[in-house]
Amino acid sequence: MGRFFFFFWFMVVAVVMKVGFTEAYPEEDLVVKLPGQPDVEFRQFAGYVDVDFKSGRSLFYYFVEAEKNPLDKPLTLWLNGGPGCSSIGGGAFTELGPFYPTGDGRGLRVNPMSWNKASNLLFVESPAGVGWSYSNRTSDYNTGDASTAKDMLVFLLRWFKKFPEFKSRDLFLTGESYAGHYIPQLADVILNYNARSSGFKFNVKGIAIGNPLLKLDRDVPATYEFFWSHGMISDELGLTITAQCNFEDYTFSSPHNESKACDDALGEVGSIVSEYVNYYDVILDVCYPSIVEQELRLKKMATKMSLGVDVCMTYERQFYFNLPEVQKALHANRTLLPYQWSMCSSQLNYSDTDGNLDMLPILKRIVQNKIYVWIFSGDQDSVVPLLGSRTLVRELAQELDFKNTVPYGAWFHKGQVGGWVTEYGNLLTFATVRGAAHMVPYAQPSRALHLFSSFVSGQRLPNTTRPSIDD
Repeated sequence: MGRFFFFFWFMVVAVVMKVGFTEAYPEEDLVVKLPGQPDVEFRQFAGYVDVDFKSGRSLFYYFVEAEKNPLDKPLTLWLNGGPGCSSIGGGAFTELGPFYPTGDGRGLRVNPMSWNKASNLLFVESPAGVGWSYSNRTSDYNTGDASTAKDMLVFLLRWFKKFPEFKSRDLFLTGESYAGHYIPQLADVILNYNARSSGFKFNVKGIAIGNPLLKLDRDVPATYEFFWSHGMISDELGLTITAQCNFEDYTFSSPHNESKACDDALGEVGSIVSEYVNYYDVILDVCYPSIVEQELRLKKMATKMSLGVDVCMTYERQFYFNLPEVQKALHANRTLLPYQWSMCSSQLNYSDTDGNLDMLPILKRIVQNKIYVWIFSGDQDSVVPLLGSRTLVRELAQELDFKNTVPYGAWFHKGQVGGWVTEYGNLLTFATVRGAAHMVPYAQPSRALHLFSSFVSGQRLPNTTRPSIDD
């Protein structure tokens, strides 16, 4: 009798826990199934979180559970950069999410290296004016770093009301490119919130940013160093840029130098490294939009492959997200915006001075709060090359008076070199991903997943060829 009662009570508790977990999720945001989507076991949610009721400012999100055991996995926020580019179009459906668009732009295929193998994933179109995020007050589209970080803090607080199960989870903040500004500044406002709060506090464990803009006057000259080191410009042109260009005065709002010789040299680089080279991944072929867009309209398979990567995925994704049935399934575009969804916004007037801000002091504060910081770089990116990022991480380590705890050396994945890595003070890591570029998970999905899995599990990247956590 006692054994039966124990079993019965155990089953009742299990059912109650399962029902409670299910009810804690917003049923109205459940994505039942996306058009052309393969069957999967995990759930997806999408919808809006209002961040300013008075102005009608609202951010669109897409959330996907971990593939297995979501209750035991952390929560990871991903933000794309720009500024003004969509984290859902970029991160979720081109890089690290569970699906990619099919070649005809009308369906989805499984991404076998999705990061939801290691974590629950949250993608947000931020700030308002990006993708399906919007405001009823057009002046809100004049924005910058500070207001973007503030809105994301409000977003997360209100998102946790929708998903209270995640309030106590380990939280990781990740992104790429201009997220080198978004993520540190978001982490900073979260830390300030935690310091003031007598109640709920965010459980931030780490931040990881790929090919990040951290300090403009170092990241910009690294681009021209990259061009020269990869044989894309002549010795003469490289030497002229080194001798004549003062990048300490370089800003987004005024990128020209006082030296005419410098301006002429940079102009010549622009004509040499033309539309026939993908700046974001110099070893990939390019996709010609006039051809692929015609093929999409004619319902032909538009996929073009280069080194195993669909180089036309951006156009297939744009086509897919503008299908009315897709927007309906995602609970998106609820205000019927007068423009199409696009990867990067033409609605925003983003501050042209915020890009000049130095992120190293903010990263220093984050590390001092015992939060892990990983900076990773695809080694084929000329937009924000590893040459600048590696130098900046070393400068940050010196500012923190951190010793080199892992000497610079190769890390391995599936018996091959995955990239190179170094660590400072057990909290600050710089890693490259071999064969990847600006969008690391897009070009090298398996190596990117390995790096991410190591990051969220608190493990170092392996320095031997022995099987590792996701081999």
